[in-house]
Amino acid sequence: MPHLGRSHVQPEHTRRPGRRGHRRRLSRHPARAPRRRQGARRAPVAHCRPGGARAPDQRRRRRLPPRAARGGQAVTDLAALSARALAQAIRDKKVSSLEATQATVARLRDCHELTNCLIALEEEEALAAARAADAAVAKGSAKGPLAGVPLAHKDMFDRKGKIASWGARIRAGAPAAEDAAAIARFKSAGALQVATLHLAEFAYGPTGHNYVLGHARNPWDPTRITGGSSAGTAAAVAYGAIPAGLGSDTGGSLRLPAACCGVVSIKPTWGRISRAGAMPLAPALDTVGMIARHVEDLALTLSVLAGPDPRDPAASTLPVPDYLARLSDPVRGLRVGLDEAVLTEASQPVQKMVETVLGVLAKLGLERASCRFPDWQTLDHLVQLVQLPDASAAHTAYLRARPGDYSPQVRARVEVGHFVPAVDHLTALRARGTYVKRTLDETFKGIDVAILPILADPLPTIAELDVAASPNLQAAMGRTVKYTRPINYLGLPTLALPIPRNGGLPNGIQLVGRPFAEAQLLAIGQAYQREVPPEIARPLR
Repeated sequence: MPHLGRSHVQPEHTRRPGRRGHRRRLSRHPARAPRRRQGARRAPVAHCRPGGARAPDQRRRRRLPPRAARGGQAVTDLAALSARALAQAIRDKKVSSLEATQATVARLRDCHELTNCLIALEEEEALAAARAADAAVAKGSAKGPLAGVPLAHKDMFDRKGKIASWGARIRAGAPAAEDAAAIARFKSAGALQVATLHLAEFAYGPTGHNYVLGHARNPWDPTRITGGSSAGTAAAVAYGAIPAGLGSDTGGSLRLPAACCGVVSIKPTWGRISRAGAMPLAPALDTVGMIARHVEDLALTLSVLAGPDPRDPAASTLPVPDYLARLSDPVRGLRVGLDEAVLTEASQPVQKMVETVLGVLAKLGLERASCRFPDWQTLDHLVQLVQLPDASAAHTAYLRARPGDYSPQVRARVEVGHFVPAVDHLTALRARGTYVKRTLDETFKGIDVAILPILADPLPTIAELDVAASPNLQAAMGRTVKYTRPINYLGLPTLALPIPRNGGLPNGIQLVGRPFAEAQLLAIGQAYQREVPPEIARPLR
């Protein structure tokens, strides 16, 4: 099995069960899974096919743990709770952190079997932390708005003493000396980390394909893409395994998986959340954010994560609003701008989806208006002139030392940035401020937020965007991110919302706001979820 930078973790087949402190590694080779004898206990970690899930009639029936002895809530009840509601239930002793964590572990295993969402399941460490959280609750000393709440995150954030895989082979070096800023702030808020989650190799891919880990699969339909690069986070959130999780967005990596999996995400203003200790892809564009089912969890976690950080010079020093309190801000009368010229580049089904969402927003009292972005093709060209050389520079040392540890697909994408002329890169960087000003002065004149698709087309299959199957893959990839990466160039905050599914496949739209207008976006999203409530994914086929 390719080495994923977990050299300090004992291989699962040589590990004695129940030893505390070890993380369970997850095989991507189901053929190696031992055959289960009749009546034998199910293996602790499901083995999944990287290329596709079992046919529906072959999937194992999901196991539901018994009802919690004290709280009386089944795992399905816990799965439906927001992180905010679960934190309150733990504080009120209606459910224990241990029960919630055990339920999370069980659902993550089942989700992994269906979607390949996990990199490492850290069960023993998480259960120990949950017991400690329960002890603190019993003593009245529990602190933080997420005390005892189990979460899982994209495997690209440093944690002291551990190695983040970055979804690649190359990370076999020394463990991190300290926690990433986002991880440290979640710890301070009392949250537990149960697992690390699937991502595209080096977070460099918009679909969920990964030729090292195996591809991620959509919990609504395992033949479809999850979107990327925060694939595992979106799949686990949609499945109800976790209420929320960390991701990142350089060209759409929060919004695309949120749309594909039918959940919500917040890509904050560039600099709103510190990126210290997060894997760099293209630092001029990189943004840390969250994926969740409930908009209120985006507000809660953004309140935890936002703020200045001396380790990240780009982290904003502006005051952090009380995003939870602002969820009740009135939205009636706000104006939603639509650029018809940009929308016409999407397929007809996607154009109809946008109109459907505009109808929901109108029902909430928001007003439709016209707007015009600066030339969209120019923005898309400029963001590539920034991203490609920025990503190449971040990988130069690794490429020189260990070029063979990159998959051919990702290596080609990383190397191409070396051929972008420096003058073009600098011109694109210098033009950025001009285009941001034009967008604020012209696009947002007379509107409060703008609406855009996230995907240009209905949800594609994994096979349609596979390297071996698609002769026009570069064009297909460009179309996948055509509505997301220009917003990274502008650095504006964006909220991804799912469309009303009506029994069909998921998809989503994005609302774009002015710099640091996250509170307004979240208030709109909170109102929207009154009309389009969160769902837990169930396979449609």
